Amino acid sequence: MKLFLGILLGSLVLGVSSQRWLTFLREAGQGTRDMMRAYSDMREANYKNSDKYFHARGNYDAAQRGPGGAWAAKVISDARENSQRVTDLLKFGDSGHGVEDSKADQAANEWGRSGKDPNHFRPPGLPVKY
Repeated sequence: MKLFLGILLGSLVLGVSSQRWLTFLREAGQGTRDMMRAYSDMREANYKNSDKYFHARGNYDAAQRGPGGAWAAKVISDARENSQRVTDLLKFGDSGHGVEDSKADQAANEWGRSGKDPNHFRPPGLPVKY
């Protein structure tokens, strides 16, 4: 736990550089909420082949908040994909998602964080609400 906290705080310090701390932290909090909203919408929609769209949208929305939001999106996305790899190992690949799917998720994450339109990944027929 101490190691994780140290890594988290260290990456926060490196990510801030000349940004003011309060602005960065506010952006990070808003970005975290954007990521949670995208995840919640994905669960609610329960729409086939929409995973990459929601990955890209959450990262896009968070990154639009500023450097703090982009940092939060990267940390959350990386943690999510890394935890999935661990659970796959413990369950012997039981999640149904392989390395290829994880790489595709990370590509969608980066697409959104870089400011590109997340609708590139939008599946046909996904309700307009999302």
